[in-house]
Amino acid sequence: MKATTIISFCLSSFAVLASAYPIYKADVVNCRSSPGTSGAVVKTYKINTDVELTCQTSGETINGNALWDKTSDGCYVADYYIKTGSTGYVASECSAGGSGESGSAGPITDDYPYKGQCDSVDPWGYYICQCTSFVAFRVNKRLGVKFHNYYKGPNWGNANTWDEAARKTGVAMNSTPNPGAVAQTNAGVYGHVAWVAKVSGNSVVVEEYNHSGTRRYSTRTVPKSSFDNYIHLK
Repeated sequence: MKATTIISFCLSSFAVLASAYPIYKADVVNCRSSPGTSGAVVKTYKINTDVELTCQTSGETINGNALWDKTSDGCYVADYYIKTGSTGYVASECSAGGSGESGSAGPITDDYPYKGQCDSVDPWGYYICQCTSFVAFRVNKRLGVKFHNYYKGPNWGNANTWDEAARKTGVAMNSTPNPGAVAQTNAGVYGHVAWVAKVSGNSVVVEEYNHSGTRRYSTRTVPKSSFDNYIHLK
């Protein structure tokens, strides 16, 4: 694999919507004090009731969906039971202090929209199914940052030059991970970048594409020191 000056390889905010969405898939759905079934039931909604979302966060997985929606009543409903038309975020992410789930950067799930289109070029100037493409997608979707291969001027290029680009552009970078940061390493021929999903003690949970050259989505829990830098685009 080799890079061009336009597209690159790697190692192997939404505004809150005022729209209401209907309850479905159950006759009565519980709205809880926290994003999980252990949370106290604050109120209930009947099927077809329209509820307004104030934010969304990750929580207990319900039928394969770990996303929970905070309603205007101040309680949480599993996204599985609200017909938003999407399996991903349609509202801003709840702040850690208000979600009951600190250390989270959204649901840990393969929401990358370009599966099966490897070797094409994504909207941000990266080859699809590469780690750089996946991270660019996450930064745009979950952080609301309009990141691309020439963000703020220089060519960010392969994963092993993202640290150089961050320095040139004044983007914050350090050895301290937080959810939503970009984990970056210069190891290997092209380096590697991953999305920091959670931080727990001295470990990080990362989501990534093309780790070990698989061109597929995967997750890992690794020591913080596994990466050279953590880039904070927001």
